[in-house]
Amino acid sequence: MSSTATTSATEIVLPGKVDPDGLHLRTRELPAPGEGQAVLRMDATGVSFAEQQMRRGKYYDQPPFPFVPGYDLVGTVTAVGPGVDPALAGRRFAAITKVGSWASHLLVDAADLMPVPDDVDPVAAETFVVNGITAWQLLHRTAKVRPGSTVVVLGANGGVGSVLVQLARHAGITVIGTASPRHHATVEALGATPVDYRDPEMYDRLRALAPDGVDAVFDHVGGDGVEQSWSLLRRGGTLVSYGTAASKDEEGSSQLPVLKLFARLNAWNALPNGRSAHFYNLWAGRRRCRASWQRRMTEDLTEVLRLVAEGVLVPQIAARVPLADAASALALAESRTVAGKVVIVPAP
Repeated sequence: MSSTATTSATEIVLPGKVDPDGLHLRTRELPAPGEGQAVLRMDATGVSFAEQQMRRGKYYDQPPFPFVPGYDLVGTVTAVGPGVDPALAGRRFAAITKVGSWASHLLVDAADLMPVPDDVDPVAAETFVVNGITAWQLLHRTAKVRPGSTVVVLGANGGVGSVLVQLARHAGITVIGTASPRHHATVEALGATPVDYRDPEMYDRLRALAPDGVDAVFDHVGGDGVEQSWSLLRRGGTLVSYGTAASKDEEGSSQLPVLKLFARLNAWNALPNGRSAHFYNLWAGRRRCRASWQRRMTEDLTEVLRLVAEGVLVPQIAARVPLADAASALALAESRTVAGKVVIVPAP
C-alpha cells in the first residue's frame, strides 16, 4: 500500500558561493511520495569533489542557488508512492542524486534505487556508490585496461583514486599513483607505487618508473597538466580525463575549463599516433535512455559491492560526521589532510 503521510526532513542547504561554515540547516515536511516515488531515510551520504566545486559555483551543470547538495547516498525505504512495490519498504538501497542527499530523508524515483546487500555496512557501501561506479567504468568500460598493463592514477589517495587502485590491482594491473607524501603509506598499502604530486619533477619521476610509457592515465585534474598526462602514454595507450580540479579555485565560467578540455582531447584523437583520449562523464547516456543508463549503474555497483562483501575492496573512510555538522565534513574533505571519503551519517 502506498503512503499518504508526510515526513519531517532535516536538510543542509547551500545558499550561494560560501565557505563551508556558510551552509544552512533547515527542517521541512516532505510531501507524501508521488507516483513511482519512494522516501529514502539516509543511512550514509558523503562529500565528493562535486560539492567542493558546487560551493564555488564551479560544477559544470549545478542547479541555481540555493539547493541541498549531496551527490549520492545509501538509505532505507520508509514509504512508497502509487505504482511502487510495497515490498521495497524496510530495504536498503543506494541512489545517485547529483544533489539532495545531504538530508535525513528525501524523495527519490524508485526506478533509480540500486540494491545494497544486507552484509555490507551502509557507511562502507557509501564510499563505493559514485566513487565505485566511476572507478569501475573508468577502468573496465572506458579504458578497458588488460591484465599485465601499467597505469597511472592521479590522486591515488582520493575517493575515486583509492577505489581505482584497488580495482586495477585486483585485475592484475601495475599501478603508479600520485599523492602527497603524507598519503604515500596509504597508497602503498593499496598496492600502488606512490609519487609526490607536489614534486615539480613529478612527470619525470613517472617516466622513470615506466620508461616505455604506460597503458592508461586516469586524470581528474585537467588544466595544462593534462598534456603531460598524454605524453606518458605508450602507443596504444589511453588517457581518461574525468575532472577539472585544476580550475576549482579560478574565477569565471564553470563550463569553459571543460569545453577547453574537450577541444584538447578531440584534437589529440585526430592525430595518427595510436593513442586515444576520452572524457568520462558519469551521466553520459542518461537523457538518451534513462533505463539503459540506470541498468548500467546498477550492474556496475553490484559488481563493486560484491567485491566489497568478499573483502577484495576495502572502504577508505576518512571520517564519519553527523549530518548537522556537514560544514565540518566539507571543510575536512577540502583540507587535503585525509585519505578516502568523508562520510556524513544521521545524527546520533
